[in-house]
Amino acid sequence: MTALAPARLPCLAQHPLPVGSIATAPPESRGVARDGVRMLVAETGRPLEHRRARDLPGVLRPGDLLVRNVSDTLPAALTGVTSDGEPVQIHLSTVLPGGSPALALTDTRSAWSVEFRVPEPPASRESARPRHGTVVELRGGGTLRVLDSYPSGRATSRLWTAELTTPQPLRRWLAEYGQPIRYSYVRGAWPLASYRTPYAEVPGSAEMPSAGRALTSRLVRRLQLRGIAVADLVLHSGVSSGETGDPPYAEWFDVPAATAQAVVDTRRRGARVIAVGTTVIRALESTTDGSRPQAGRGWTDLVVSPERQLTTVDGMLTGWHEPQASHLMMLQALAGTDLLCSSYDAALAAGYRWHEFGDLHLLLP
Repeated sequence: MTALAPARLPCLAQHPLPVGSIATAPPESRGVARDGVRMLVAETGRPLEHRRARDLPGVLRPGDLLVRNVSDTLPAALTGVTSDGEPVQIHLSTVLPGGSPALALTDTRSAWSVEFRVPEPPASRESARPRHGTVVELRGGGTLRVLDSYPSGRATSRLWTAELTTPQPLRRWLAEYGQPIRYSYVRGAWPLASYRTPYAEVPGSAEMPSAGRALTSRLVRRLQLRGIAVADLVLHSGVSSGETGDPPYAEWFDVPAATAQAVVDTRRRGARVIAVGTTVIRALESTTDGSRPQAGRGWTDLVVSPERQLTTVDGMLTGWHEPQASHLMMLQALAGTDLLCSSYDAALAAGYRWHEFGDLHLLLP
C-alpha cells in the first residue's frame, strides 16, 4: 500500500504548514486546559464552526455514541550504544505480529519492531544506515539485537525487527529507564503524563492516541449527562508512520463484544457513531463482516482509503495531519475531498495547531 499522494488533496499540497502552526508544548504550558483546545466542527450542509473541545456535548446529539481507544502510552524511547560505539536512541514500535503485547510487558525477552534515531545532530533524525545484526547495549542493562528489516528483506529500512532482553520484566524496566517518544518540534522534555490520554487503561502504545487527549473526566461526565454514550476499545499505536508518508504497519487491537454491540445498536436507532481518532476506525473496520462490527482481537494491517467504504462510523474526532500523512486517506474515505479541503483551508487560515499537543477537528459528514 502506498501513501496518499498530495495531488489527491490539492488543497493541502498547495498550503505547506506556516511557521508557528505546530504545537510545540502541551496546551497546559500556555494556560489552556486540555479540554480548552480549539475544535473545528465540519458538518455536511452546515457552515464550519470554530469551537472548543469542551463544547463537544453541545455539538453531538443525545443518543450518539463516542468510541475511544483506551490504550496507554509506554515510555518507549530508549538510549544506548552500539557495539561500534555509536550512541543511538531506540523507539519501540510494536510487538512483532503474532506476539502478545500484554505478555511481552511481563517478560524479560520479547521481539519488537523498532526505529533507530541518532541523537546528535539533530535529536530526532532517523538513522538510514543498514542495521542488520546490530547489537545495542541499553541504559539500565537491557540488550537489543537486530534480526532483520521490517518488512524483511530490505537493505535499509525505517523499522527493524529486534529481540529485546531486559534484567527485569519489561514494563517495570521501561518505567525506570524509558522515556516518552519525543520529536524535535516539541520544546522541553515533558513527562510521560503529558503523553497519556486521561482515560488510558491498557499499556501498549508507542505513541499516544492523541485525538482523545482533550477528553477529560469532566468532559466525559458532561457527555454522559447529555445522553451521549461512551464505549471503549484498544488499538496499540506504533511509532508515527502517518507523518512520514508511510502506510501504517500491523497493530494489535481488541474490540470487546459490548463495544461492537453498542455500535450496532446506535446505528440501528439512527444515531451516530463518532470515533475518537483514526485508531478507533482502524480497529472497528478490522472486525466488520461488511455490514456490522463484531467483537475481535488480534493484529490488523488494514489501511483505510477512499476506495474502501466505511461501515462502522458516522463521524470522527481527530487531530490535524500534514499533507503527506497517510491518515488523510482515512479522513478522505469518511468525509470526502470537498469537506476535508474546506476544513483544512479554514484551519490554516485561523491558525490551528498541529500534532499531538495541537487542536482538534470534528468531522460529521
